[in-house]
Amino acid sequence: MSSLRRSAHVVLPALLLTASALAPACSAQSSHRPPSAAEGTTPAAAGPAPDPLDQVDSRLLAGRRIVYSYPGPTPSPAVLRAIREGRAAGVILFGENVTDLAQLRSSVAQLRQAAAEAPEPRPLLLMTDQEGGRIRRLPGAPELSARRTGQAADPAAEAARSGADAGRTLADAGLNVNLAPVLDVYDAPDNFIDHHERSYGQEPSSVARLGSAFLTAQQDLGIAATAKHFPGLGSAARELNTDERPATLPVPLAELRARGEEPYRTAIAAGVRLIMASWAVYPALDPDRPAGFSPAVVQGELRDRLGFRGVTVTDALEAGALAAYGDTGARALAAAAAGMDLLLCSARDADQGEAAAAALAAALDAGSLDRAAFAAAVHRIDDLRATLGGS
Repeated sequence: MSSLRRSAHVVLPALLLTASALAPACSAQSSHRPPSAAEGTTPAAAGPAPDPLDQVDSRLLAGRRIVYSYPGPTPSPAVLRAIREGRAAGVILFGENVTDLAQLRSSVAQLRQAAAEAPEPRPLLLMTDQEGGRIRRLPGAPELSARRTGQAADPAAEAARSGADAGRTLADAGLNVNLAPVLDVYDAPDNFIDHHERSYGQEPSSVARLGSAFLTAQQDLGIAATAKHFPGLGSAARELNTDERPATLPVPLAELRARGEEPYRTAIAAGVRLIMASWAVYPALDPDRPAGFSPAVVQGELRDRLGFRGVTVTDALEAGALAAYGDTGARALAAAAAGMDLLLCSARDADQGEAAAAALAAALDAGSLDRAAFAAAVHRIDDLRATLGGS
């Protein structure tokens, strides 16, 4: 995520995008020769097995795409209830949720116990932003920012060390997903991403190399990495913080692909598990919608062009950049219709997650969201959860 988050509740009619256009068309063809008299007639080949998610209640299915948050050091009853009922994919933790390591471990144990009590227990996605430098939600490593890592005598070794340190910090606390590394390639000193020392540098190849070293070292320790903010916030001016206000980045398409997207090619090849989309608008790709609401960005660029098959995750749904895009439900629908898998409800209010899930479930029941595409997103999330262990 970018930095501070603020809620906005501006109603915008007719935001709902039709997700059925996003689901790839599938057809199965088979050729048969007529059976000989000796062979007789054989039964027709069985079609694909039905997806078990077809029978899952829409409310439960929707919840499996929601990341909840809560205020203060103790998990809220509402969040624990959603987890026990199997209506949560995970929880994001912030500095306000942590007083010390012992307290954090106790909170994580409560969250895991609630997950174990669900009708179909699955590991929770327990995540935070532990980038290094100023952006650390948990006490401990990595201490170096991305900028300082890029300036080290041996940047690649330092990036790998930071990734391993981040992995160990999260593992010690019982978490399993880091919303890092940042892969933004900054284009002007002291702009938005450089001011907070969150970029490895101004060269796409260097950012690609260092970001992939970080994520590989972290994932080798069993902590899933998240590359962000696709397709890149490196051209954002100092004041263009998408957590606070809308941002439009009029970068030419060739430059956007050569600079902004290039580190993602390397990260995808390195096996990054999650990618977070930006809330900025990129007119070269879609002049009308932020990246995380844009099928052209999520499906066209990230899935089809770059070949990413992992889990997509939104930035904060309460971000100020989305002030013109309706309430939580409208934003959740727009993100899901664009192809975002996980929805980050990080306002520290369980009602935000409930509102997002309710909107998804209602649209799914009404046929406004394609059920096959919806199930595919849930399968990707479930597969990620299954590989991260714990319950």
